[in-house]
Amino acid sequence: MAIITLTTDLGSKDFYQAALKGSILNILPTANIVDITHDVPSFNISYAAFVLKNAYPYFPKNTVHLIGIDSVFSENTKYIALRYQDHYFVGADNGIFSLLFDERPDEIVELNIMQDLKYLHFPLVDIFVKAATHLSKGGKLKDIGLATAEIEQRTLLHPVIENNIIRGSVIYIDTFSNVITNITKDLFTKEQRNRDFSLIFRRSETITQLSWHYNEVPEGEKLCLFGISNHLEIAINKGKASGLLGLQLNDIIRIEFHP
Repeated sequence: MAIITLTTDLGSKDFYQAALKGSILNILPTANIVDITHDVPSFNISYAAFVLKNAYPYFPKNTVHLIGIDSVFSENTKYIALRYQDHYFVGADNGIFSLLFDERPDEIVELNIMQDLKYLHFPLVDIFVKAATHLSKGGKLKDIGLATAEIEQRTLLHPVIENNIIRGSVIYIDTFSNVITNITKDLFTKEQRNRDFSLIFRRSETITQLSWHYNEVPEGEKLCLFGISNHLEIAINKGKASGLLGLQLNDIIRIEFHP
């Protein structure tokens, strides 16, 4: 079964998402199209990378992941397709791939599919669809592009560690208003060394215990835990942490470890 996933900032209000799916089905009527998300904030590469990075490993091998973020044509735009851990990815080489993967992709090509000028402003329904359906039908990367060794690099803001303190930031707020930070479980465990800690945000808000699940505290109480993404989350049991605690994207949080 050919599976093509979609991660875009097209939203659901306009016809763009439907046009993209229709273009896929015109070429490959048997395609199984899976929406990862179309609600990425416009042009927000790091947001899209976080969502896709945490979603794609759950899909079968040979799934094709089409990424439609900041892909409008420009003279400096390069479109690529690549293979990474038996998954295929198609998108603009705008830095998103450097945020998606922890290791170098196994194979990369710069797409040389001829651009249809009537879709110049919407390459998703033209170049990207042709590449994704080609790969979904078992086609080779070398047949749709020229081998390349480089991808655009972009770096995320990493936590800062000093004097028994980790300073991190909010990188994602999910549908439930849970607040996800850039502090990973591995980093926390490495620095904690079985010590007590205080998670501090908004100057005076504090959490001093890790929870295993959201219902571990009474309804309406705040908590922190490592969720499915293995990133530290701040949540409220059956509440909306972002709004109630006043936490937004890029806000700073800190963890203080106690002797």
